[in-house]
Formats: sequence, structure tokens, C-alpha cells
Amino acid sequence: MSDLPSTVRIMEVGPRDGLQIEPKVLDVADKLKLIDALMAAKIVEIEVGSFVNPKAVPQMASTAELVAALPEPASATRFRALWLNARGLDQAIASGRVHVDGKLTLTASETFSRRNTNRGIEETLAQMPDWIARYRVAGIEPNTLGLMAVFGCNYEGEIPQERVLRLIERTVQILADHDAQLRHVSLADTMGWANPLQIKRMIGSLRERWPKMDVKLHLHDTRGAAIANAVAAMELGVAEFDAAIGGLGGCPFADHKGAAGNVCTEDLAFVCEEMGIATGLNIAALIEAARLAETLLGHPLPGKVMKGGLLNRPAVSF
Repeated sequence: MSDLPSTVRIMEVGPRDGLQIEPKVLDVADKLKLIDALMAAKIVEIEVGSFVNPKAVPQMASTAELVAALPEPASATRFRALWLNARGLDQAIASGRVHVDGKLTLTASETFSRRNTNRGIEETLAQMPDWIARYRVAGIEPNTLGLMAVFGCNYEGEIPQERVLRLIERTVQILADHDAQLRHVSLADTMGWANPLQIKRMIGSLRERWPKMDVKLHLHDTRGAAIANAVAAMELGVAEFDAAIGGLGGCPFADHKGAAGNVCTEDLAFVCEEMGIATGLNIAALIEAARLAETLLGHPLPGKVMKGGLLNRPAVSF
């Protein structure tokens, strides 16, 4: 039996995950235009950039400048950013403009972990106590795990579910050893390997072991399954997702060949609303934001609703 949530919260990752693979590097002014359009569509959580090495990801080189120029958000809007090392965390905190939570990060693929972060899985686990200490010095409680390449990897193939669960278990234990508790897990299908059955099996196993843990999904539409995977997750009550306007995105270290990006924001919001699940988003404004992204980048994006339009239901009279 499905357990659909009444509402779904979508975090927009287009300005970060969406742009990091684009050959065209947008300047700060154009990024601000896109962020303004997303805010006009009632997006209340936006990942705006990455505090990472600009040599590795040149599309994110202007993140500090962008963050300093962000508009004053509405009371409900929250800006976020990504960091992978202590320097990036310090930059995020010093900016004073992005929300910083106590997120630990792991990758379920050893090869991808090394390509993406220059560290293996065991090295990353060993560094968790240092991260916990850094967060606490900043007054931030570590309680979240972001886990990448959960369902499959272009380098290693399918990722065993038990490996993922063991990594979560080890994180739970590390946090417990430091008087902390893992409350939130974000599962990323970084390279688009998941199918709806895998999604349900993974979430079901998580719920059996840690029934009170919040689950969020970061889905990529590499092989066209992202919306189906999101619906499968919603049927088990998952109510938090990352998405990118127009279907932007993709990881520059994932060895994709002509792949689509993240699950498309306006497409996901449309499906939710058609299923009676409230998102709080203005889908017509999302379509305009997706068209703006196409204009700024100079090429078509894979989103469907921006092309097909909203449903034009005729008035019914009796």
C-alpha cells in the first residue's frame, strides 16, 4: 500500500549541480538572474554554488562573489552551497549568507570517491571525527549524511545495497561515539543507475533499521528513470528531493556520455501536483525559469513540461 505524503519539499540545485558540467561558464550577473527567477517561482531552498577548487570545477569559481551578491531572501528562502574540505566549510561559514548544516559526506563507490574527492571510502570515514569537531566549533550539530553513488557507478557497476547500509551503520556509530545522532540521510543516484524497485528496496531497508531517520533523494535522469524513481519513493512516504530547473546537471567526474542531468524541477513539481501532493511552487513560473536557463546557456534542456506546457482542462458545465 502506498503512503503518499501530503506535501513534498524540493530543493533547487540547478545553480550548483546543474551548472557544474556546462561548457559555458555563466557570470555572476546571469547566475543572479536565474536565482531571481527561481525565487519568483516560490522555491524556498536553493543551492547556489560550491566552495571547491576552481581548477577542478571552473563553473563554480565565482561562488564567493555570487554569494556576496545574493538578494535578501524572503523569510522562508534558504540559500545553500556545497563544500568538500575544511577550507570550503570555512568559506561557507564566513560568507554569512548560506545555511550551513552538519552534513557528513560519503561515496558508496571507491573509484568515484577518489575521482570526486581525492579520498577513498576508509579515508573519508576516518576523517569524520575531525568534521564533527569542526562543526561543533562553529556551533553546528552534525546530524546529516550525504551518500553518493548509492545505486550504481559508471566505474564499478551496481552498488550492493548491503554496502550502502553498512556505510550508514558506520556513520551512525561514529556519530554515537561522539554523542551525536544521525537524523537525516540524503541518497544520491549520482550516475542514474536506479530503478523504482531498487528505490523501494533501499528505502524499505532503511526504514526497517532506522524508522525515525529522515530520507531525502538526489536523483539523476541519466537514463530517463528519475521521475519514476521519485514516485516510487513518494509511495513510501519520502517527501524531500533535490531537483534542477529544466533538467540541468550532471557530475563532471562521473564519466557520462551525453547524459541528462538531475530530475527536472518543473516536471517533478507537475507530477506531484497532479497526484494531489502540494509543493508550494508556481509551475508556470518554473517553466519561465527553465526557458531562461536555456537562453543563458544557449542550448535546449531536457525538461518536458517546459515544452509540453501545463494541462489545459476545459471548463465543464452541466
